[in-house]
Amino acid sequence: MTGIVTHDPPPGPGGRPGRPLIVTEDAALLDDLLRLCAAAGATPEVHHGVPEAGGGWAAAPLVLVGDDAARRVSGAARRSGVVLVGRDQDDPDVWKRAVQIGADHVLMLPDGEPWLVDRIADVAEGTGRPALTVGVIGGRGGAGASTLACALAVTSAREGLRTLLVDADPLGGGLDVLLGGEGAEGLRWPAFAASRGRVGGGALEESLPELHSLRVLSWDRGTCVAVPPPAIRAVLAAARRRGGTVVVDLPRRLDDGVAEALAQLDLALLVVPGELRALAAAGRVASAVGMVVRDLRVAVRGPYAPGLDDRAVARLLDLPLAGEVPAEPALLRPQGGAKPPGAGGRGPLARFCTRFWERALVEAGGAR
Repeated sequence: MTGIVTHDPPPGPGGRPGRPLIVTEDAALLDDLLRLCAAAGATPEVHHGVPEAGGGWAAAPLVLVGDDAARRVSGAARRSGVVLVGRDQDDPDVWKRAVQIGADHVLMLPDGEPWLVDRIADVAEGTGRPALTVGVIGGRGGAGASTLACALAVTSAREGLRTLLVDADPLGGGLDVLLGGEGAEGLRWPAFAASRGRVGGGALEESLPELHSLRVLSWDRGTCVAVPPPAIRAVLAAARRRGGTVVVDLPRRLDDGVAEALAQLDLALLVVPGELRALAAAGRVASAVGMVVRDLRVAVRGPYAPGLDDRAVARLLDLPLAGEVPAEPALLRPQGGAKPPGAGGRGPLARFCTRFWERALVEAGGAR
């Protein structure tokens, strides 16, 4: 077989094609390499030898040369990003062949599969700046954390940033419902319960419902109420690699899965109503969350008990003040659910979210 797989890949760093190049005539090895490319979310270009001038040898971000093809590519122009792939762990001459073709790495299957999947995914997706990842958690039940999480995500998308909203609370009713998209097509959390290792960021994004110009990972209406921690780790890591912003709505209970989500946050907002009982509950939440999250800030919501205001709440919790979360009167009316929180950009909640992102993105080093 001589030919090229013609599906267009996502662009790689610097506008280069993100398509790996495979050079081999070994059918079994080719099957394995195609499987690993599929697992990494990449569609490769396939040749039996060095492509003709103007082909993919120089342009490909990664070249996987089967050990059977080493002699055929030995005269090709030297370049970085070449991996010699074989199976014989005991072949003493494999390193000599690697030197002859200028390979950066020698990889033996099946032991090297995890490393190779990661490397393929890196070149297919690019290695740009990770997403600014913000978690929102309530200081007590009914604090309005889900509303704020949705408003932050809607505002981020309206500002033109790639945005993913993650519902990490299986008992919260579903953020897709809050956004008016419970019937939208796309995968929900239970579909990712078996995920391990590397999840393709592009494939994840394309598989999720798109609502209000953002992607949403929520829960379905089934009986699944938990996803294993390794799956949460894999999915959030994939989301972060895509850049932009990721907003995570967190439950108040802290289990191993929530700990995985907390570990991937750049900052977290603790939403606290301005009342004494909420302060007492929020102190316990802050103590637990602060053990994992480096940057925990308080967002205070009125009305306030006598003697309290936003600064007093932040001082009593000994946390930096992110600001006062304003009430959105339209959300309190029966027809308020027609628009998601923060939609339109003109309400007080939307203005709060816009100011938050302006500060947070500057602190993080600019737009993503």
